[in-house]
Amino acid sequence: MQKLSEFIESQVILPCDASDLNTMFESVARAAVKISAKVMRAGILDVLGSAGAENIQGEVQQKLDVLADEILIKSLGNSGLFAAAASEENEEIVIFEGSKSAPYVIAFDPLDGSSNIDVNVSIGTIFTIFRRVDQSKEVSVKDFFQAGDKQLAAGYVIYGTSTMMVMSTGNGLNAFTLNPDESTFYLTHADILIPKSGRIFSINEGNYSSFHQGLKRYIAWCKSDQTDLGSPYSARYIGSMVADIHRNFLKGGLFLYPPTTSSPNGKLRLLYECMPMAFLAENAGGKASTGLERILDLQVEGLHQRCPIYIGSANMVEKVINFLDNPDMQ
Repeated sequence: MQKLSEFIESQVILPCDASDLNTMFESVARAAVKISAKVMRAGILDVLGSAGAENIQGEVQQKLDVLADEILIKSLGNSGLFAAAASEENEEIVIFEGSKSAPYVIAFDPLDGSSNIDVNVSIGTIFTIFRRVDQSKEVSVKDFFQAGDKQLAAGYVIYGTSTMMVMSTGNGLNAFTLNPDESTFYLTHADILIPKSGRIFSINEGNYSSFHQGLKRYIAWCKSDQTDLGSPYSARYIGSMVADIHRNFLKGGLFLYPPTTSSPNGKLRLLYECMPMAFLAENAGGKASTGLERILDLQVEGLHQRCPIYIGSANMVEKVINFLDNPDMQ
């Protein structure tokens, strides 16, 4: 099996120099190995529970959130290729003084699904890499304010029954499984293609009363015998975006996080959650939409900007958008 570094070196079509990509992915991989070790030992390392503070979104930070953020910042800064990083846990960008003229920036959610940490449910790290807007100028937050289709590479690491990195450099989707004995990721799922249709829909139905009428009709359709399967879909919702989307990428399905009364712009963050996941989905034949437009067409205007997301199997994304566009359809 190919190691992550060997895989990158073997690729013919890359968005930038292979050695740069290798170094950048290896910096993420090193951090992931350390985070994975902490996750596996969380119960005996006193890293469970609240850290006693809130992040910029007003969400209670978990101890492991903070620790994962620190591990990533250190590893990414040591790579020498990132001028700055944006993280869910930091209000402003983190500038790497030793490499602030470097050509790339990275944005990440250090530990997606952190509300599930204490109950031992799969969680993950999401990241995306951009080339800086103008390397001749001092690095700033403007280097992150780009359109989704400007991403050079993206991926996520899922900490579950095994630790896997799922990544794309714009030329397909591939997954690598960590061998903890060697602290090395090996290619185990090559050229992943998301099934055009699936039988799983993933949504927090606790917010049902504030959903768009078209979405309510879509959910009712999913539960009926009128689906394309001739039987109801299966509802599966873990509450960790990485875990829900990972399952649907492999088996086919749709993940939905729509706008609600309390979160009219959606809850998930565009830059380091929705954009990288949309990039991965499209590189595997899937789709990702806000319900109104393609997510990769969006322009980032704020580090912690939120947006709705409908992502997964192409036919299923198209179907839910059809319901949103035609709320009175039967």
